[in-house]
Amino acid sequence: MIKIAIAATAAFALAACSSAAPTPAASGSSAPASSSSAPALKVGMAYDVGGRGDQSFNDSAAAGLDKAKAEFGVDAKESAASNGEAESARAERLQQLIDAGYTNIVAVGFAYASAVGTVAKENPDVKFAIVDDSTNKADNVMNLTFAENEGSFLVGAAAALKTKTKHVGFVGGVETDLIKKFEAGFKAGVKAVDPSVKVDSKYLTQPPDFSGFGDVAKGKAAAEGMYQGGADIVYHAAGGSGGGVFTAAKAAKKLAIGVDSDQALTAAADVRSVIMTSMIKRVDVGVYTFIKAVKDGTFKGGTTVFDLKADGVGYATTGGMIDDIKDKLEAYKADIISGKIVVPAK
Repeated sequence: MIKIAIAATAAFALAACSSAAPTPAASGSSAPASSSSAPALKVGMAYDVGGRGDQSFNDSAAAGLDKAKAEFGVDAKESAASNGEAESARAERLQQLIDAGYTNIVAVGFAYASAVGTVAKENPDVKFAIVDDSTNKADNVMNLTFAENEGSFLVGAAAALKTKTKHVGFVGGVETDLIKKFEAGFKAGVKAVDPSVKVDSKYLTQPPDFSGFGDVAKGKAAAEGMYQGGADIVYHAAGGSGGGVFTAAKAAKKLAIGVDSDQALTAAADVRSVIMTSMIKRVDVGVYTFIKAVKDGTFKGGTTVFDLKADGVGYATTGGMIDDIKDKLEAYKADIISGKIVVPAK
């Protein structure tokens, strides 16, 4: 571990990409003032496409980092991926954070899997956490995974209980096994309530093109097609592209379901009224868990799964639009936790 001293002040810059106006990726560091003589814990955060400000996945990760900053006086440096960048750029981003002295690294998103594998092997004394991937088995890598299918089941049930046209939709950012978990859970929840409800599905891009997580126009076009086809509720698992889904829902006077964060609180103010609920994925809990483990000296490699039982996933009630069906959703939640309902992941 590289020895450091706390700086009196540090510059803070971050990558930001919102549904309203994407901005270029940037990096920076921040550390709260501290009177302690102990060195601050230095954490490097490598966001996926969209970065902090995407109102969804990356922002959930950022919330965990912010909590650690407030509680532990963490000194953080942040950087974000760009649309269409080469795989080597992700590895370079991680190494740059390490070279700057940030030797506890959080890689946000499965697209960093290969980069983490390479850089972790080259830097065995550096501790890593990666969100949404479990392929790295190194002792210095903590894999943070989530039961997205379980949370998606609950919002799928909500959609089936609320649809007036018996027709709903799912928009995925990139067609990967991870995003298919969202789709599988959503469809299972719909069918558990009413097998006759039709579910449309569309993915915005195919790997290795990950721009589907940050293309508002594509998200809007996909949702428009579904609303025009008769769907009255559309669930997205598309990161920053979800902003386009919300815009389409507002124009069509229909409803949408957010993802990762409680998007009725985080999305652009003019579209929040159409967000019926959101599938909460507590990436913030995963990130905070990693940082706390490093601070406490309890860090160890391996995979941790944040499911319904661990409160790692769930659904939002902001806006009150699902208050009348909450008892039914809680019953489904209890059945999943008990094992009575096994939610498919494919």
